[in-house]
Amino acid sequence: MQETTLSKDDARITKITVKEECYSDRYGFSTDTDSGKAFFTLCSAVRQCGEAARANQSLIHRSLKDDGSILTETDLAVSDAIVSVIRKTYPDCNIITEEIDLKGFDKDARYTFILDPIDGTDAYSQGLPAWAVALGVLDRNRKPCGAIIYAPRFGVGTEDLFICSRPDEDAVYLNGKPNTAPEHYTEPRQMVIASNIMNYVDMHQYRGKVRAFGSSIVHMIAPTVISNLDCTINGYCYAWDIASANAIVVKSGLEMCYIDGSEIEYDDALLIERKPIRLPILAGNRDCVTWMRENLKMY
Repeated sequence: MQETTLSKDDARITKITVKEECYSDRYGFSTDTDSGKAFFTLCSAVRQCGEAARANQSLIHRSLKDDGSILTETDLAVSDAIVSVIRKTYPDCNIITEEIDLKGFDKDARYTFILDPIDGTDAYSQGLPAWAVALGVLDRNRKPCGAIIYAPRFGVGTEDLFICSRPDEDAVYLNGKPNTAPEHYTEPRQMVIASNIMNYVDMHQYRGKVRAFGSSIVHMIAPTVISNLDCTINGYCYAWDIASANAIVVKSGLEMCYIDGSEIEYDDALLIERKPIRLPILAGNRDCVTWMRENLKMY
């Protein structure tokens, strides 16, 4: 992996072809209905793109975007492939994606899909395992209602992690089985933090262990799947860095909010103007989120 301009002619890393997959229960939910079949198609696309990204991880090149963040060929290839599937499967819905400003936004659309083709691109570009293909779904009222997250190299006792929840049901499925968030302490003993959070938040009151993996999405879903990781605090980021995790966290019975306790609103600033979130975000059970709000203060 080199710090250089992106390849434009290596088809191995610049294009991903998504193939049709026979309907089954491999992702955990039923495909007996049209809505089940449509969501299965999206899950299949996300999985195939994640597998392609994993296979190509040693081949890609790093490049810098205008804001200094990292971009690879995989980000663009995954974005193109999944956007194409969404447009075909949900033609009446909005799409927000990190790498391409698609313009046009129907405020009455049934769903808004928010895609981060590679969340944790810096980690991905360095060959590290903590990255994910992440697709969040907002309903007509812009509330998180569904998600598909695939971390091809970051499993919990398994090779990979595939977690999803349909927009029209409450269940969360982890690697094809119903998932229930593990029990956590009432005061955090292990916390997942953004790599730069100490630039913004005073952590001196916290005496436990910290973990930083390199992916906002992986950070925020950690308390829903890993028993020893009680909560997380994530730094300034964008809608595509939080939307999919937001749905999984809430449907898992945990809480996710800004550090001042206010609700995350997917307003025009976040979705249409593509502005960053206004404060760091907390996720975990109610007791841990309360502890963080009371003890972790902004500088």
